Amino acid sequence: MSVEVRQEFVLAEATARFRYTSSSDRGAVRRINEDSFLSAAPLFIVADGMGGHAFGDRASQTAIAAFAGDFETDRPANPQQVLETVRRANEAVLSITDGSEFADVISGTTLTGVAFVDIGNENYHWMAFNVGDSRIYSWDGRTLRQVSVDHSAVQELIDLGQITPREAARHPDRNVVTRALGADTDVDPDIWLLPARAHQTFLLCSDGLTKELDDAEIARIIVFHNAEELRESDGLPITLAERLVNAAIAAGGSDNVTVVVVESDIVGAAVAASTDDTVDRNGMPRFLEETRPRG
Repeated sequence: MSVEVRQEFVLAEATARFRYTSSSDRGAVRRINEDSFLSAAPLFIVADGMGGHAFGDRASQTAIAAFAGDFETDRPANPQQVLETVRRANEAVLSITDGSEFADVISGTTLTGVAFVDIGNENYHWMAFNVGDSRIYSWDGRTLRQVSVDHSAVQELIDLGQITPREAARHPDRNVVTRALGADTDVDPDIWLLPARAHQTFLLCSDGLTKELDDAEIARIIVFHNAEELRESDGLPITLAERLVNAAIAAGGSDNVTVVVVESDIVGAAVAASTDDTVDRNGMPRFLEETRPRG
């Protein structure tokens, strides 16, 4: 069962309120759940251990453990610390098989997340980061938009115009990722900075969700959930994260499936007035790359 958690940050000239839910299941086919997640403001992360490799479940757990306990849960994160922790997580995953009989086998995991950060002088943003093919979506009440870009063989073929997204769902290389923690000594996460706004919703998921449900179906479930009166036989409401996981399992559940949904309300002078998702480079730390969310 998934429950809604609420947190609040008191900021300079602003208040940030967070509501989030998380759900994870091994699915209908897999023997164990190799997914792991972290949900505690200011950090929300999903990691999907690489199936078929040694210690996939340990890889995802190790990646998440690198973040747990390192960030204060009553204030925004430091973006440089987030990047440094991604690198430490990669080193930790690389070391899993050291000295074991599986020393020559790769143990890897995807890592995707959003962090509520202060990029300096109380300039608040959501920092999205991704390695692999787990995904970050944004929801504005009407449109579901994929923020992250899949690091996968089929996404490269889509970008080259050689296959369509529909064909990618059946392609023999659909499970091949092109970046992962534990695959190399250097990790190269994609980074996006999204200005904090009055109300924002992000959905993070492992590919166990997107293998079974396309974006249109995910959006339909979100709309249905938001319109439905909260009702359960035991009197407890079903969360959106749990509803999406259940839908993926009902559609086949061929893989582990994990969903984290986070809503934020930022009240005060720190709220960005513009609707542009780009960030002025003059107001951004030099170690972060200016990018635009996937359209």
